[in-house]
Amino acid sequence: MTEYLVLLYGDEKLLGRFTDAERADLLQQHGAFQQKHGAAVKGGDALQPAASARTIHVGDGPAGVTDGPFVETKEALGGFYLIEAPDLDAAVAIAADVPAPHGGVEVRPVLAMG
Repeated sequence: MTEYLVLLYGDEKLLGRFTDAERADLLQQHGAFQQKHGAAVKGGDALQPAASARTIHVGDGPAGVTDGPFVETKEALGGFYLIEAPDLDAAVAIAADVPAPHGGVEVRPVLAMG
């Protein structure tokens, strides 16, 4: 089995306008996803808003730190799942069930370094 990182992207402004009921429904949808694919899900979590990020720029000189994400985009990285699947097609099939209102998901194989 190979590990895959499923990156969840969405429009933080739209998600920030969710009502309590909409937020609760989204959490229920993620719970249902985790229940359906529990054997494949190895971890995951939501992230704080992109504005809370710090980016470290590394080059030839001393590292520089800036506020915010690496790249400003309309859809920010909002969370992730670490899943296990036999191949990329199976990982994509699992990721297709991830709730991602106002955004989408990206699936990337984890590079085994050991």
